Amino acid sequence: MHKIIFIVLFFFTVGTATVFAQTKTDAVLVAKDTLKSNDIDPLTPAKAAFYSAILPGLGQAYNKKYWKIPIVYGAIGTSLYFYIDNNKKYHQYRDAYKRRLEGYTDDNFSYLDKTRLIAGQKFYQRNRDLSALVTLAFYALNIVDANVDAALLQFNVDENLSVRPIIYPNDVTFKTNVGLTLNYHF
Repeated sequence: MHKIIFIVLFFFTVGTATVFAQTKTDAVLVAKDTLKSNDIDPLTPAKAAFYSAILPGLGQAYNKKYWKIPIVYGAIGTSLYFYIDNNKKYHQYRDAYKRRLEGYTDDNFSYLDKTRLIAGQKFYQRNRDLSALVTLAFYALNIVDANVDAALLQFNVDENLSVRPIIYPNDVTFKTNVGLTLNYHF
């Protein structure tokens, strides 16, 4: 009797173990990604442009392109210098012309007649306006440069991805062919 209980117990445990082994799991197998991903922040170009709009050159400092900051300040500073200089000379000619209309001839431009004073006013006014446009253009170029440079910093430019020229002979005519190969190494 002892053997029968042992055999029944054995078949019961083996039978239930196979039943439990047949349960279905809804687990989804996910393969691991073996490529390293570079964390890309899509707001980096906008942030660099904002910094550069607040203070010219700050976007270049944010991008760690410190060598561009003197170029930005040199361009904007030079165009501002010409704006201020042309504005000062325009006001000198205008004031001399106004005094000439009032009948005074004791100004710095006593050797010029009225038509030359008007021509000088127009010349310096046009140069002043052109200098203001150039200043605004350099300011906008500063913002665009910071934005584009921040966007280009996020591109993958390692050695695994390359485009190289290749020269190979044609199999039929034995002439040399020139082409480009796009190589990507995993």
